[in-house]
Amino acid sequence: MSSACTHLSICYTSSPHARTVGFERPDKAERLAAGEPTEAPLPEVKCVVDNPEIFPPPLILPGDELSEDPECPPQSYREWLREEERNPVTGKRRTVYVVPAPLVGDEVSFMKSWSMPRDGGETPRVHRPKFLDICDYLASFYHGLPVKALTQSPPKFMSWEESKKSKRPRRDPQYVGLRVADECVGIRTRACPDGVYSKQLNLDDLLDAAISMLPKDAYALLLLTDHDLYEDDEDTFVCGRAYGGSRVAVVSNARYNPALDALQSVDRLHAWPLSHCAEYMSTYYSISEPKTKRQKKSHSAKAQANQKPIGPNEPSPAPLDMAFSVGRSLAASDWTRDSLAALWLGRICRTASHELGHCFGIDHCVYYACCMQGTGSIQEDARQPPYICPVDQAKLLCATGTTEARRDRALLSFCERSELRETQFFAPLAAWLRAKSY
Repeated sequence: MSSACTHLSICYTSSPHARTVGFERPDKAERLAAGEPTEAPLPEVKCVVDNPEIFPPPLILPGDELSEDPECPPQSYREWLREEERNPVTGKRRTVYVVPAPLVGDEVSFMKSWSMPRDGGETPRVHRPKFLDICDYLASFYHGLPVKALTQSPPKFMSWEESKKSKRPRRDPQYVGLRVADECVGIRTRACPDGVYSKQLNLDDLLDAAISMLPKDAYALLLLTDHDLYEDDEDTFVCGRAYGGSRVAVVSNARYNPALDALQSVDRLHAWPLSHCAEYMSTYYSISEPKTKRQKKSHSAKAQANQKPIGPNEPSPAPLDMAFSVGRSLAASDWTRDSLAALWLGRICRTASHELGHCFGIDHCVYYACCMQGTGSIQEDARQPPYICPVDQAKLLCATGTTEARRDRALLSFCERSELRETQFFAPLAAWLRAKSY
């Protein structure tokens, strides 16, 4: 996409492409009812939660997951409550554990190069997100439950051949071993199809290993990894996945490295909240959509009517407007090593909170732009918000036992850390949270 944008207006609707692919968003009455535990009608005062200036609909640009699967079924709060396979939080099983990336044993030291992109990309080189920062963010996102780092007896990669008493360990093995306590799990490897990394690890095998790490008091467990992942032969890569019923998730930070943005066509300028830029949405749609599928002018006029100009001297108090204004002001800033590190941290935190959400039984969201939306590409991932929508928040608050206000304060406190408060991911989120609380 273009490296320059005026960012003059916010679009509060889905793109015209949503109509093209046949996406039918639940109507307002259905959205409001979806967040309630009973069928009783909502009092009018609660209609504020459906305000598009706080919670706009999904963008649905060409290639997005809802574009490919427009009939993805919604999951209401009532359906979530009644889900028989959902694991309840109990007094004895309520801790969320986070496991750092496995250590690399000396006999497989060549694996360290597997986690380094072949193309160094842009400078400056950015350090990976700090493990404890990820834990702290998740403790804020899942406020109400203990979130703990599981660092005792850390998992460690080793030679699979050696674990099988072979005398010929190889530097390009089909399997590597992952030592978990007194068990060694075989992890399949393959060459990376697009060549961004030299080798990838199999996600399903890592999820199986994660299951064996679950402590007795764990509600859920998240395993982080520095290596690129794949799930099956058709995948180029995957960033993470959850076995919700087994209460485990695995997330890789490999593809979120900002140094790869140009290579992967990630439009950093139009990451959330500037993904709601009307100019960007119009340009993206006109470039990506075949002319035979373009919408009629009446549809375009309707979309235009749902745009709101942002004046430089009159910022709106609405949450999305405030986030947009902060994002626009930071868009002109030069990227530094610190701001790129914060961007990388924000990306991994958003995906980690999404995958753990599946462990709580929360399905992909179709009601709003929401961190529980499905993602069809690394480009879409950058456009999606880090916040959770009213329907999925109702599920989350029920599971964690906290309140919306307490959870918002915890997230705001994290975003206002001195090293994060002026960065392009966390500053807009902080502005959105502040405006939402008023």
